Amino acid sequence: MIKIAICDDEANIRAYLISLIRAQSCPCEIVEYASAGDCLADTQEIDLLFLDIELTTDRSGLDGMALARKIRERATGTQPVIIFVTGYERYVFDAFDVGAFQYLLKPVDEEKFAKVFSRAVAQIGTAREKPGRVLTLQSANTSKTVPLDSIYYIESSNHKVELHLKNGEFACYAKIGDLELELQDQFFRIHKGYLVNLSYVAGYSKTEVTLTNGERLLLSKYKYQDFVKAYLHFLKKGAGL
Repeated sequence: MIKIAICDDEANIRAYLISLIRAQSCPCEIVEYASAGDCLADTQEIDLLFLDIELTTDRSGLDGMALARKIRERATGTQPVIIFVTGYERYVFDAFDVGAFQYLLKPVDEEKFAKVFSRAVAQIGTAREKPGRVLTLQSANTSKTVPLDSIYYIESSNHKVELHLKNGEFACYAKIGDLELELQDQFFRIHKGYLVNLSYVAGYSKTEVTLTNGERLLLSKYKYQDFVKAYLHFLKKGAGL
């Protein structure tokens, strides 16, 4: 059983998406939201979210993209697979910026929906079956095992590294270059002193990377192009493209 949410301010679109979901052979529970504020206020964990990018801004002041960013900033709970539903292709790259799994253009094609839905459900199942990867480090004659998904970024300073975690910091003796090699499929070294978890990149410019927790880190001009390539590859890999 997976939990699915639909957030769209048009009742007919919500009803149509529900009919498409029901046509798939997947046991699920569906909840509807007519606004970003209603979706954000509900604390129940969601596996899959169909989100209208062009949501009419409500009292929360959020449109669909802003809502997605708020969801990605949450430090606790399950992060849902997000599928954007939009009438405009110009929003595609914005969707990838918040780690969207895929997007569907309105009017939603039934065959395309079935393919995207199937891949999303498969990813949810894989995430449930596979325990998250961990990093084991030594500090003061003791070892500490840290889930990779709990690390925002790793900072190098004076022959030490400091892990900036969801629940605090942890420092130990290690070489950031060694960690860069070990974690290169999920982390990228944006500067000689910073190794960033690509899962928590909320946005970037030519000079800095913004994380989902609001922190901004310096992006080396020599790393910019390689970072963009690595980040887009990471997003496409997560979307199964």
